[in-house]
Amino acid sequence: MEEFVLKVLDDVPPHSKALISGWLTAHNDMMFGRTGGHKSLFIPIQSQEGQIEGGLIGGSARGWLDIDILFIPEPLRGRGLAGKLLALAEDEAKKRGCKGAHIQTANPIATKTYQKCGYEIFGTIDHFIDDFALMMLVKRW
Repeated sequence: MEEFVLKVLDDVPPHSKALISGWLTAHNDMMFGRTGGHKSLFIPIQSQEGQIEGGLIGGSARGWLDIDILFIPEPLRGRGLAGKLLALAEDEAKKRGCKGAHIQTANPIATKTYQKCGYEIFGTIDHFIDDFALMMLVKRW
């Protein structure tokens, strides 16, 4: 039997990430069929001067929009920006042929916002951060 060296590292070298990601993509393409890969999505909230203040970061792959980050700075909250960002992302995802979107959060206020935008909780991890649960939400169209 061949011996392997396993060690824990704090940083992922870019070439290693690309190599392992490539193997996983090839495996998944063989298992699920080729999809054309992942396409990033970025919707910034910008000041009139072009300064990025917040926004949405995600991507689409295999027919789903994966929302990784949605951040609204404190002074801009309560103005409906989260809903506007989600609507723009969902419209783009539909153009890309996605059948739905998913997002996760431990913020109870964000959870309510996403639910108002049509997202449903499909999973939780209780006490993820102290007494806060991690909520996984999905929206299908």
